[in-house]
Order: sequence, then structure tokens, then C-alpha cells
Amino acid sequence: MRYWMFSLLLLGASPAWAAHAYALWGQPRYPEGFTHFDYVDPAAPKGGEIRLVSNLRISTFDKYNPFTIKGNAPAYLSNLLFDTLLSGSLDETATGYGLLAEDVSVAPDGLSATFRLRREARFHNGQPVLAKDVKYSYETLIGPYTTPGYKTLLVDVAGADVLDERTVRFRFRVPNRELPLTVGALPVFSPDWGRGADGKIKPFDQVVMETPIGSGPYRIGPVRFGKDITYVLDPGYWGRDLGVRKGTANFARVTVKIYKDNTARLEALKAGEFDLMRVYSAGDWARRIDGKRFTTGELVKGEFQHKLPTGFQSYVLNTRRPLLQDARVREALDLALDYEWMNRQMFYGSYQRVNGMFGNTACETRGLPSAAELALMEPWRAQIPAAAFGEMYRPPNTEPPNSLRGNLRRAQQLLSDAGWTVDGGVLRNATGQPLELEYMDSGEGSIRTLAPWQRNLEKLGIRLRYRAVDFALFQQRLQKFDFDIATVVYLGTHNPGQEFADLLGSKAADTEDSGNLAGVKSPAVDALIQAMTSAKTEAELLPACHALERVITHSHYLIPQWSAATHRMVYNNWRLARPAALPPYSSGELWALDTWWAKAPPAKAPPAKAPPAEAPPAEAQGR
Repeated sequence: MRYWMFSLLLLGASPAWAAHAYALWGQPRYPEGFTHFDYVDPAAPKGGEIRLVSNLRISTFDKYNPFTIKGNAPAYLSNLLFDTLLSGSLDETATGYGLLAEDVSVAPDGLSATFRLRREARFHNGQPVLAKDVKYSYETLIGPYTTPGYKTLLVDVAGADVLDERTVRFRFRVPNRELPLTVGALPVFSPDWGRGADGKIKPFDQVVMETPIGSGPYRIGPVRFGKDITYVLDPGYWGRDLGVRKGTANFARVTVKIYKDNTARLEALKAGEFDLMRVYSAGDWARRIDGKRFTTGELVKGEFQHKLPTGFQSYVLNTRRPLLQDARVREALDLALDYEWMNRQMFYGSYQRVNGMFGNTACETRGLPSAAELALMEPWRAQIPAAAFGEMYRPPNTEPPNSLRGNLRRAQQLLSDAGWTVDGGVLRNATGQPLELEYMDSGEGSIRTLAPWQRNLEKLGIRLRYRAVDFALFQQRLQKFDFDIATVVYLGTHNPGQEFADLLGSKAADTEDSGNLAGVKSPAVDALIQAMTSAKTEAELLPACHALERVITHSHYLIPQWSAATHRMVYNNWRLARPAALPPYSSGELWALDTWWAKAPPAKAPPAKAPPAEAPPAEAQGR
């Protein structure tokens, strides 16, 4: 899915002016001419290797093009091979600094942003990165062969103009504070990527296994299909001395190994086959990650606090399915989930419950709606759940004085109000149809967390079947919206914007492979997303975020799961060195990939001289 898409907001100023960076609120942390980010070691040595395991659920890859719909690209490829016009820092939010672009300016009316490219910027083939290449990349990404998330993200971009060899201007349909940095964060690649021997450029969906021509610090190196892929550092990388790059991309080789399942990964980790892995399972972390290499100190378990948004990992209810179109049925399913019991008995108390879409950010919603929120929701009162006008939604819980019994009674009443009755232990509607649903997943461990929910639903007469599929089929069915319930990890953001039109917008609900898996089709939601993306100040943004969060959560499209406040990582302490602290807004493994470095191997002692050979015993000499 496209939830990894980098999206920042820019502040257009009046009159227009060019600067090295833009900050949404206030001033950039780093001034013009800064030499490096505070969280890196600018003297970190270059060289050595880091061996990782894929952070994707796919077991292998079958293409090098990460932007097209079909197939799977290798892990980390986009991060390592493609530079962007602007780059964010990991110790502040909503700020972008020039990478390919040396400066950016926004027109006084907010209807365009102009980027001036660095003369030293180069693609992997040695060609300069020019304005026409930026225009080509943009037009390719919104073309017919790429994932639809780009089209939704860039719907308010009217076009790109080449002003001169190294100056490109993006035109906007409406003044939208998000758009300048949204376009500034698009990957830029060479038109020569996919050019045939006849000099003609292939249709982008036919650019599959051709080596990408980006401008990032790494290139594709040795590949063993089905086993691993290695990225190699470009020794002539054009941007290595920029302030945004100094102290980063320190490994000469990044090898990403492929394992077919979680058990194989865990055993390979304990055997020392790779150097770093982020751990998502509380059970693995508490009980199954141990062994000799941990005792010796070679492998270390580290928990790193962060300030990232919690995101909204959820059970997604596909409202395209007739059985899930009634919000009362969806709420009843929510009431049957006993998270508190699961956290005690299965998660070792290591998680916190997801409450909404904007947890751990300024957009997180609490209490009763403000006057500004009510003003946004009131025109849509007939299409918004009445509960959204009251207290912010909080997931059902079973801590006293609440109880699972009480929640199930509430669920029974909701189901009865919706026309469902129990007949012979089976919940049926007026036509006699049973309420049977399918949960689809590709993770072999998910049945363990699903089973308690299944048992509670059985008490209501609801049957929830578990369907395990391989990841390729899982992905295909999600793309075609062919599922009842599935778990999806939605990454959070401090600066929500146009990407929510892909996640929740009505148009995306009918677009195959969009992010709107729940099938949300609501003019009220569309209007609130528009209010959020068109906000010109934080005072306008926050009420729109809060109103949207109230409507979505009280509509029960998603049943919230859980999140962790730390990055749990196992790393090889003998092979890897790192800066002192995790920057607050970094994901775990990307922090390591970006800023860690390889330790020098210990100096070898000179070989000891062999002792003089002893004469054989006398009796042996006579034999």
C-alpha cells in the first residue's frame, strides 16, 4: 500500500521568497549553511556492511520498479536509490531542507512553488539532474501505470513547467499549504531508466527488472533471487557533503536477506546471520529472543523511545460487503474485542490501545467538540453519527466497572436494533441469513490474537472464520477490495493532508488499489478532508482534524488495535556502532540504515610462532 508516502506541509509566504528550508510552524531548526543534523556523527567512518532482514511482509521480490501496481520491489529500495527535491530531518516535524533543490520559493498567491536545482546533482549514470527530469518523474507518477495513491496525493497539482535548465515550477489548482513540500518529496528518476536499445522509452509498466537510474547514495549490487539483495554505496555520490547528507549513508554495503516466515527469521537472528531486526511481536521479545550470542553481548536487545504518531493499526471492516454496511453491526463487533484481557495475557502489558487516527500528535482529539469543530460538522448533521457531536470516541474496555459481559449485552442490543436475532445459537437477519464473516491475513501468528475475539463473537451468534493466504494473494485481494475483515497498519502523521483523500475519500472507494479499504463514501468526510488540506493556519487545521477523527471513529469503519511507544530492536553490538540517541521522529530500522556505521574489525594479533618440533621417542625411531 501507499501509506509510506512522505508528505510534509509547506508555508507559503508573501511576498514570494527563496529559502534553503520551509517549516510549517515557526522557523526551521537548522539555519542556512548548516553542516549536519544534530543526530548524526559527521565523522562516522564509511565502509563495512550492515546485514538486514526485509521489513516487508513479502517473502521475495520480482521487480526493481517500486512505483508500478503489479509485483513486489525489494525492501528499502526507494529509500536508498532515489533522492528528492527536499528532505525532512528526524528531529523536527513539518520541515523540509533542500536536497536536489538548493532553494524553493512559493508564489504570493500560493498557486505555485519553484525549485532551483543544484548544479552538482547527478544521476547514477553521471548525467546531471535537470528540470526536465523532475517534470518527467512527476508526469510518470501521475500516469496510467503507477499506484493510484500518487494521483490522489497530487490531484490539486495542475502541472509542472520547465523555466530553465535547472528551474522547475509546479502549478497548483488551489492554494494548498501542503502541496509545495508534497511535490518536493516526490522521487526523481532519469528518463533513461527503461530506455530500450532502439532509444525509445518503454511504457512505465514494462520497466520491471531494469536497474533504476536514481540519484540516491546507493545502487543495486549483487542479487541472489530468493535469498538476498545487496545495495552498494556510490563512492562518487554527488550529495555526500551536503548538510542534509553528512554523517548518513555510512555503510559500503547494505544486504537485505529474505526468509520465508517468522520462525526462520528468529532462528537466523539468533545464529548471527544478520545484524539488526526490529521486533513487532511482544511474545517474541519477551520469550523467544535469547541464546548464547545474547549472553556474550554480541547481540543486544534495545528499546528506543520515540515521538512518532501512533498511527491507527486496525481491523478494517469492508463496508462494500452487505453484512457490514450497518454501523450498529460494526460497533457490535468492536464491543466483542476484549483488548485489556489480551494485553495482560498475550502482550505482556507492552502495548497501548489505539484510540483514533492522530494519536501522539497535536491533532489527537479529546473531550467534547469545540465551536470550530461543530461549525464544520453541522452542515452534515444528517449524514454524521449523532455520537460524533458528543464525547470523542474511546474503544470499549473491560476494566472495572466495565466488563466483557456488559459490552456483549450492549452488542446484543445493537444487533437486535439492526434486525438480527439468535436462532439456534446462530445470529440471523430477517431473511434467515447468518452473520458469518471472514478474517483474511497472511501472518502465521495472527490466529493467536484472533481466537479470543472469535470466541466472544460466538457468544453473540456470529461466526468469524480465519482465512490464511500467502502474501501475494493477500495483497491482490486487498487491491481488489475482496475481503470482509483484514488487519492494516496505517502509519500516522503529524501533518495530515491530501493522503487522507486516498485513505478515506469517496472517489478512492471506487478506485482499485487505493488506500480506502473500508469503502468510506461520505460527502461529510470528503468535506472535512478538504477543510483539513486547505487550512492556512494551525488554528484552521486542528478543528478539521478533530472533526474528521470524530466522524470516522464514531462510524466504526475501523476496530482499533494496539501500538508500542518504543522501537524494539535487536542489533549486533560487535559489528555496528550508532549515535548516542534516537532522533524522536525516526522509525527504528531506517534510523540505523541512515545514521549507524560499521565497527572496525578487531586488530588481529600476529600469528604465534610454532614450537620447535620434538624428536620422536626412541621406541618410535626404531619402528
